[in-house]
Amino acid sequence: MGQTPIFHHRYRHDRISAISGVAVSPKWYHCTLYCQLYEDNIQGEEVAVFLRHLLRQIHGHLVVLLDNGTIHRADPVQELLTRTTRLHLEPFPSHAPELNPDEGIWNHLKRTLANGRPDTQEELMDVLADEICRLADSQSLLRGCIHQSDLPPFLP
Repeated sequence: MGQTPIFHHRYRHDRISAISGVAVSPKWYHCTLYCQLYEDNIQGEEVAVFLRHLLRQIHGHLVVLLDNGTIHRADPVQELLTRTTRLHLEPFPSHAPELNPDEGIWNHLKRTLANGRPDTQEELMDVLADEICRLADSQSLLRGCIHQSDLPPFLP
């Protein structure tokens, strides 16, 4: 008679949090993926750090579309907005992930990494970083994430 298999696993609360965005050059329509990974929950300070990084990398005015998460309205973000005139934050409507091209980025990464089983948080961080780099190198995948969103078409 067969026996029911027993699957043993370690239930841990380790996590990796990420903040990311796809930038599109208004002149050449070149897509660039920006991403930062953290070993804990992202707070307003990490959002401000990410936005400062974008400001250093992207010249001219920077329009950032983001969801309505409370961390995007946190004090460090508001303080950054008062110190720069180049940064413009525009929220997506509430409960509208279908408008956010970044959702396509994370859906792609989840599908790609679905069958992996890193043993440690460090291994997961390495695998995730490698896959993010592969995705960032693919204009067709980045454009696909924008096209699959319900944003009005703006790419040729």
